[in-house]
Amino acid sequence: MSTGETGWTSHAERLADLLRQRGDLLSPEWHRAVSAVPRHLLVPTAFEQSGTGEWTEFATAGSLERVYSPETLITVLSDGGPHRTPISSSTKPDLMVRMLETLDVRDGQRVLEIGTGTGYNAALLAYRLGDDNVFSVDVGADLIELAQARLSAAGFFPTLRASDGADGLPEFAPYDRIIATCSVPAVPWAWADQLAEGGTVLVDLKRAISAGNLVHLRRTGDRLAGRFTARWAAFMAMRHAEATPQASQAARASGDEQVRATATPGKPWNDVPIVWFLAQLRLPPGTTFGYDLDPDTLHPTFTTVSAPDGSWARVNLADSTVTEAGETGVWEAVEWAHDQWSAAGKPKWERLGLTVSPNGTHRLWLDQPDSSTHWDLPDVPAAR
Repeated sequence: MSTGETGWTSHAERLADLLRQRGDLLSPEWHRAVSAVPRHLLVPTAFEQSGTGEWTEFATAGSLERVYSPETLITVLSDGGPHRTPISSSTKPDLMVRMLETLDVRDGQRVLEIGTGTGYNAALLAYRLGDDNVFSVDVGADLIELAQARLSAAGFFPTLRASDGADGLPEFAPYDRIIATCSVPAVPWAWADQLAEGGTVLVDLKRAISAGNLVHLRRTGDRLAGRFTARWAAFMAMRHAEATPQASQAARASGDEQVRATATPGKPWNDVPIVWFLAQLRLPPGTTFGYDLDPDTLHPTFTTVSAPDGSWARVNLADSTVTEAGETGVWEAVEWAHDQWSAAGKPKWERLGLTVSPNGTHRLWLDQPDSSTHWDLPDVPAAR
């Protein structure tokens, strides 16, 4: 194995020790993997953003402390001129190992990874399970070629393919585990078809930005069922080969429309991801939320919710006053979601579970799959 830098192993071992001390890494197998995989070879360059929003590329060769730290490294930006946005990254190692621990792989098992990215996670899996048991797909052929070359230089040879992740990789199925390092609005049933009976899938289910969490599902017969993880996590959305550019921000309703101002009893929906997740049951697809910043201090002053038809709601963070306009009852959906969450006892993520059926139905439930407290998620395309 070529290292390209001297002294990297001590940095990798310190990272593994840190992750163990923090409770992210539990097993000696993953400690050995983190200590042995040269992240700097797989992420030779990355981007950092300045306070003014400008992106600058830097070489990681001279920043081993940074590369071997619990930090996400942005590796690919969109072709958006001055408004470029991240579309691929090397995920935070602490999140990565928590997911690998949750995946609960055993010797000899076969794993499919959705979202190759830099190949770092594929390398960890290959070190733990062997090259022949690791398969990984990503939509970008150029990204796959880069990852393949860097993995080979580091001494790892898992099977990589350029393919739409929503289709899985049926050529080598069945798999004992599927892990997705991207978010999806619905779990593709193609993944269930490629799982062995009793196999599991770990994926970030996001109905909208920040509206969801990791869920660990086991295949039993014609169902996928399981619980959300206790700790919240977020990944970039899955990309598709034929994806079309989308507007980065929903239009605002015109000034001619009636503006309604109401007082809300301080419901902290923006601090409770589950409320925002439940709100997606009532909000139209494509609804986004964000913040308005004070131009002088750059501190958030309003939380905003914007629907694709131009309807919007703004919550004053100082006094919780809500102002809204447009035909869609944006704030009404948020209030409904908060009431649902409160009536259920204000559960945390680990009390919530999900069942996915072959027809695409996604049912969210409280405590048990047959619970009387449940919600059916509106249909959204799982792929493309």
